[in-house]
Amino acid sequence: MDIRQAKYGLGDVVRHRLFPFRGVVVDVDPEFANTEEWYEAIPEDIRPSKDQPFYHLLAENDESYYGAYVSEGNLLPDAENGPVGHPEIQESFDEFDGQRYPLRTEDVRPN
Repeated sequence: MDIRQAKYGLGDVVRHRLFPFRGVVVDVDPEFANTEEWYEAIPEDIRPSKDQPFYHLLAENDESYYGAYVSEGNLLPDAENGPVGHPEIQESFDEFDGQRYPLRTEDVRPN
């Protein structure tokens, strides 16, 4: 299989195509790399193909913050153009620059 180049990069803000959440890309798998049980739990009529990039997101919706694993085909660029409030973003990224979160340039973890 040819591995496609990922459409989104670390720090990009994206939203889900079908469900009401958005998030920040924190990791990319070139193809599906989760459990078969997780994959089979997705309803068959919306189950994505495994041979595409999958993204690890720090996600938010109107009720909570969480981690999400989403296929490239189910992501769109975020049109909200605002920061994501997930509390873990600051561990890896600098402040939102109006379009994305740049990777943190210095270690700011407490000693």
